[in-house]
This record gives sequence, structure tokens and C-alpha cells, in this order.
Amino acid sequence: MGRVWKFADAINTDLITPGRHNMTIDRAELGRIAFIEHRPQYAQEVKKGDFIVAGRNFGCGSSRETAIYALLANGISAVIAKSYARIFYRNAINNGLLLLVAPSGFIDQTEDGDSIELANARIRNATKKISTEISVPPMMKKLRDAGGILSFLQTHKIEELEKP
Repeated sequence: MGRVWKFADAINTDLITPGRHNMTIDRAELGRIAFIEHRPQYAQEVKKGDFIVAGRNFGCGSSRETAIYALLANGISAVIAKSYARIFYRNAINNGLLLLVAPSGFIDQTEDGDSIELANARIRNATKKISTEISVPPMMKKLRDAGGILSFLQTHKIEELEKP
């Protein structure tokens, strides 16, 4: 169970880690600057296990991986959105951040501060008492559990990539 941080459409990587604050590779520091100019209270109040729920094209903009590092440092369980920018999606997979696509109805009804949980193939909004089926690709779950593709490849054989 985690708190929802609700965002609109087209949240770009410059909003997640603004360029003028993006002067480090220290992940903890990146977590402290997450959304600092867009939603200043986020970095102080986000807790491990929280979720980001957003509209379309989350992560658009530049290809900076620091946006992913910041969300991982914040302990975000998953980002649940209507759609993602392609390069953000790829960077998230590479680094073990779970990104899920949910139906518009679920996202539109979910509000900032709601409590949701992800269990098996279902997202449940405990606040609104609504839920939806969701597909979590098995390989994405493996990559998240391993901490990203590099960690996964260091501990698994290539043949395992083909197994569900």
C-alpha cells in the first residue's frame, strides 16, 4: 500500500530533475531534487512504497537517466500512467523502475493522496474502492527485482531472457 502522487500529461524529465539542479550522479541527492521546481513538497514528503500516477507521455523530453535515478532513490513502487515517452520507458527498464500502463478510467478517478496497492495483476485504489487488471510483463518484473538490466545480466544466463 502506498500513497499516490498524481501528475498530469506530458511530465517531462526536466520537471523530474531540473537541469540547473541536475549537477550530480549521487542518487540520494537526485532524489532530494525530484520535482523541486514543479512540486517542491514532493521530495520532502514522498515515502518508500509510494506510487506516481500520471496521464499520457510521462517522461517525455530529454533522455536523462537522472530522472529514473531520482524516482528510484525516492522509493517509488511503480509509475502508473496512460503512456510513456519511449526513451524514458527504455531507461526505466534498464534501471529497474517498474512502469505500468493502466486504463484511462482508473487513472482519471485516482487522485493525489489516494492509497493504492499493486498485487499480482491488479491495482486497487483503496480510497476510491476501485481496481483494475494490469499486465506486468514477467521480464520487467525480473529486471525490477534485480535492480536493472546490468544487475540481471551479471547474475543470469542469456538463455533465461527467453523464459517467462
